[in-house]
Amino acid sequence: MKDLSVKYLGLQLKNPVIVGSCGLTHSVDKIRELADNNAAAVVLKSLFEEQIQAELSSNLESYYTDYPEAADYVRAYTRGSAVQEYISLISEAKKAVDIPIIASINCVSGDEWVSFARSVEQAGADALELNISLLPSNPRMTSQENENLYFSIVDKVSSMVSIPIALKMSKYSSSLANLIARLSWKERVGGFVLFNRFSNPDVDIDSLRVKSAEIFTTPAENADTLRWMALLSGVIEKDLVASTGVHDSQGLIKQLLVGASAVQVVSTIYRNGPAQIGAMLDGLNRWMEEKSFSGIADFKGKLSYEQAENPAAFERIQFMKYYGGIA
Repeated sequence: MKDLSVKYLGLQLKNPVIVGSCGLTHSVDKIRELADNNAAAVVLKSLFEEQIQAELSSNLESYYTDYPEAADYVRAYTRGSAVQEYISLISEAKKAVDIPIIASINCVSGDEWVSFARSVEQAGADALELNISLLPSNPRMTSQENENLYFSIVDKVSSMVSIPIALKMSKYSSSLANLIARLSWKERVGGFVLFNRFSNPDVDIDSLRVKSAEIFTTPAENADTLRWMALLSGVIEKDLVASTGVHDSQGLIKQLLVGASAVQVVSTIYRNGPAQIGAMLDGLNRWMEEKSFSGIADFKGKLSYEQAENPAAFERIQFMKYYGGIA
């Protein structure tokens, strides 16, 4: 085997495949199975800001939100002390496996929930991923106001913990590269995950109802992350991890070539089982043998925007006849 080790958030990983936040990382038994199948690290299933806030309240029945469905969800999933269960999961997972355990919080504000971050560190989490799910859909909020939420959350959480922090970013920003660059100047931010994936709507034309679209990604969704990874690697002096659409060894290799430090996988594990991690690593190892690369550092970022022979391909967003021969 070639040397597949990488570093992410200052953590030494045995390979670049991290299992992202999902239902597969919500129990010790499942985490152990993922570790046995060569996952380099796991990101625990996200605890939602609303869950933490509701549990901080003395009366769950008084919990209020603008969205009735969200209130029902919070009440259902916080009974039985979801917060304490999460802390226990971190502690037990650390005893069960020898790979990094990264906690995850899905958040949209820098409110009082941030005090919970200290508990995550005390339980033994190796790092904390903040999944900041901001959809700039409010026409009364400026782009600056939306972006300020990132800084508010980072500043408040940073004051609570000393473990590394990763930001799982939304791609919705009027100036995404500039936003990530400014966030990278924050000392406590160790890396960025590109990108979080929103639950997408669909329409049932028979029942005339709005429904949820397909929840799993496809390999085609790798392209958007590939573009931004190439544009930002070498410019952002923090770790960058690719998420969304990485399903096989080819997708993994492409992201490493444009500068990713590692990748997060979820959908492909649901579809193919934990053994898919080994299949991806085998494919990576064979490819490195063919190209005579001894370690990932030998080719990481080789096709990033700064090093590619045709970097304009990453920036061009309009179709040209030259590219497809389409009249």
